[in-house]
Amino acid sequence: MSYPPDPAAQEPGPVYPDPPYPGTPAPPYPGSAVPAPPYPGSAVPSPPYPGSAASAPPYPGSAAPPPYPETPAPPSYPGGAPQYPGAAPSYPAAPPAHPGVTPTYPSGPQPTATAPPYIPPQTPQAAPTPAAPPEAPAPDDLDYRHAGSRIHVAAHQRGADATAIGQLAVQVPGFLVSLAVVASFAVGILGTAMGWLVILAWLASGALVFHRPTELAFARHVMKLRAPLAEERARLEPVWREVTARAGIEAHTYELMVENSTDLNAVAAAGHVVGVTTYALNEIPSSNLAAVLAHELGHHTGGHAWTGLLGYWYSLPGRIAWAFMRGIARIAIRVASVFSLAATGMVYLFIGMFVIGGFVAAWYITVPLVAAPYLLAYVGRQGELRADRQAADLGFAPHLAQVLHHFQAQEDAVKAQAAAQGRQLKEPGGLAKLLTTHPDNYTRLQALEPYLQLGR
Repeated sequence: MSYPPDPAAQEPGPVYPDPPYPGTPAPPYPGSAVPAPPYPGSAVPSPPYPGSAASAPPYPGSAAPPPYPETPAPPSYPGGAPQYPGAAPSYPAAPPAHPGVTPTYPSGPQPTATAPPYIPPQTPQAAPTPAAPPEAPAPDDLDYRHAGSRIHVAAHQRGADATAIGQLAVQVPGFLVSLAVVASFAVGILGTAMGWLVILAWLASGALVFHRPTELAFARHVMKLRAPLAEERARLEPVWREVTARAGIEAHTYELMVENSTDLNAVAAAGHVVGVTTYALNEIPSSNLAAVLAHELGHHTGGHAWTGLLGYWYSLPGRIAWAFMRGIARIAIRVASVFSLAATGMVYLFIGMFVIGGFVAAWYITVPLVAAPYLLAYVGRQGELRADRQAADLGFAPHLAQVLHHFQAQEDAVKAQAAAQGRQLKEPGGLAKLLTTHPDNYTRLQALEPYLQLGR
């Protein structure tokens, strides 16, 4: 390959060939019988090309580099070029001047054979972070008095105490309103014969409260409970067997279920479901877990769970009708407010006359309906105290007191955090307190004091 002459020169100079490629002898410089001058700035021999007698610097991570395949050893440059340790020779920034022509040097030798792949140096990897040790399980400090021993099963497995009977009595007005709603729609839409069949079917539907598959479906889809995992069951079942053994109750009578929650809580649902949160299952000692389960067992044996669900089911049509009427009243007030203030006043007057007429015409229904939420809340508070006494009778009074102290510590921490942020939590008023279904923690602890003094 020849280089084009410089257009500025008057006569062309000699054409110099390209530097030799590996594997071919280097041609002499034209017009000279002496060897080519060494590269400037060097006084030491150049590194031999691949395949020469001298060995190339080793590749990182390998004992010796592989030779270029099928390439004869090229002759070394005369006079010796400088040898740069660990790197290829660099060409000078400007070649020696020749008359009339400035030769162009290539960027570097281009071997005809494929070079072996370059193996980059391996950087030392950081030592892997050791895995965090697994959290220690909650201590198993329960006194298993009946482990491996014969269990006395009581003849009376469940019943209905005064709290359960009170719940049913308070729900009677709501049941009557629901019956009137169902009868009106059934007879009015389907006729007398089919309407009575619908009414009887609705009355019989309360038996589903004790139907095990229906209970489980209700617990899964409404209360968001699930079946316990194998490791959860391994911790839950021994504690549950001890609680039921002390009460003389057959353990398999009830279904144990779990709720994914970070709160310490448990629930007695329907007729045969006992649910416990994952926090209560994994974070508190077995003795405290047994106290929580004994409290829920007290709700079942006292009949609080099934009477509460049964009353709610039979009052549901009346609740739906009441919600529908409230929605209609809101819409009427909003539409009237668009027209004029007088129209809004007329709507309020009509609603007031309707409510007063209902009180006068059927006071024996409307008055209990208005008082029902407060009565149900009172009955619920009494049911909680009865369930606490049930757990205390089984020997779990100290452990239940620890759980109640935990509840109170949580409430105090929330109040302290709010005070630190300059906020003040709103305390429930008089009517709001009457609507709470659980007594405050101090009331429950005070009710447990006789058992704590006896060491039970």
